[in-house]
Amino acid sequence: MQETRLDTARIRAARRVIDPVFLDTPLYRCEALEAGLGCTVSIKLETANPVRSFKARGTEVVASLLADNGSRAAVCASAGNLGQALAWSGRGRGIDVTVVASRFATATKLDRIRALGARLELVHGDHEMARERAAAIAQYDGIRLVEDSLDIETCEGTATIGLELMDTEPSFDAVLIALGGGALATGVGHVVKAMAPEAEVICVQPLGAPAMAQSWRRRRVVTTDSTDTIADGVAGRHPVPDVLDDLLVVADDAVLVQEASIIAGMRMLLRHAGLVVEPSAALGVAAIIEDRDRFAGRHVVTIVCGSNVDVDAYHRWVGGAPKPGP
Repeated sequence: MQETRLDTARIRAARRVIDPVFLDTPLYRCEALEAGLGCTVSIKLETANPVRSFKARGTEVVASLLADNGSRAAVCASAGNLGQALAWSGRGRGIDVTVVASRFATATKLDRIRALGARLELVHGDHEMARERAAAIAQYDGIRLVEDSLDIETCEGTATIGLELMDTEPSFDAVLIALGGGALATGVGHVVKAMAPEAEVICVQPLGAPAMAQSWRRRRVVTTDSTDTIADGVAGRHPVPDVLDDLLVVADDAVLVQEASIIAGMRMLLRHAGLVVEPSAALGVAAIIEDRDRFAGRHVVTIVCGSNVDVDAYHRWVGGAPKPGP
């Protein structure tokens, strides 16, 4: 395999600094999904942890290094999940965390960021505007700007998912990975291609937020003026060149899926797997729904990467979803 920024030895070392609550997540064959999808489906579940997403694997590595270096503050831009994760990781290491987010971000995610003790600043724009504001805060205050996917620690912490996948289920035909900034795709993809190069690494992005997938297809950075998707966790407009370079090495394909397929995937995961997931976590299932012939009879792994979803919005999308009791 060609080289990426990632290093397998560092990925293995990352496991030693990540809180065990985020490690060794369930990986299981979900037979209940298979009749409707026409293929063997294994789920790697990254939602049963204190921040309900995979993001803390990366922020644990970042926060550990910051603490070792004596840093006491950090700032990031987030659609919600990274902010929660950095707040959690920073709180346990005495690091003051500031999160910049769009005022249009999911309210549930914003509430959790506050509850975890981070200072939250909202901007009247999208995630790209939040990134600009976070960079300005970092420069003005002289503190660490944590940039998901660009910071190699976020990719290598996330890549521990790939190690667990290969240790538990070394034989599969394809892994379907939600594609946003690229930490999940490049991290898991690096490990899979290093250890099982014959397995397909397929990245999945919404049609309404296609920047990284289009960049992969054209082999150059492609930006978009806006996004239009319920999958807010992957709704970036400006791919990072270094991350794209890694993605070009490890990804076999980058596909785009429609909003209706994302909702159908969320509904299937609820009704057949008992999983309440956010839209980004249903992208893998959505890809199978849209191209059943491609996956027919194959063994596919999908990473269910987050479950931070607004209950009312989820109820509208999926229908029949249980609301919390009093």
